[in-house]
Amino acid sequence: MNFEIIPATIADASDLNGLVNSAYRGESSKAGWTTEADLLDGTRTVVSSIEDIFNRPDSTILKYVENGKILGCVELRDEGDKLYLGMLTVRPSLQGKGIGKELLRAAEVEAKKSSCKKIHMTVISRRTELIDWYVRHGYVKKGTKPFNIPDARFGVPKVELEFLVLEKLLD
Repeated sequence: MNFEIIPATIADASDLNGLVNSAYRGESSKAGWTTEADLLDGTRTVVSSIEDIFNRPDSTILKYVENGKILGCVELRDEGDKLYLGMLTVRPSLQGKGIGKELLRAAEVEAKKSSCKKIHMTVISRRTELIDWYVRHGYVKKGTKPFNIPDARFGVPKVELEFLVLEKLLD
């Protein structure tokens, strides 16, 4: 595989938006195993929300690029001694081929560069396959928190949902 994982830029916002929505919501997401389409209606994100991430000094998005195409991404937010990991995305047709694992590895490298002691995230608690995948990669279940989406543009739950908090201590 000839790929690179590099910081995305605001110029990538539209491509990232398409990628994230294709992996999480709608019919296209059902081609992969990370879909939320059975749990939520609506979109996962919009271009302006992704642009907002680039305008935050504590946040970055890494992109997995192969042959000039963005095939995956992950959002990272520096929170002092810990790093928040979000929006880990792999193109649905390529899921299960190691791209997500490479993005997780890159996130850990970034966390260590920032002297973070741990990485944490939230995952919808009903997404057991995804949670199991993170557990296999060293993440530990740390409890739950309410599922709140402040804007219906980013999803309307079809069932009652909550977040599971996952955390990984770094060496």
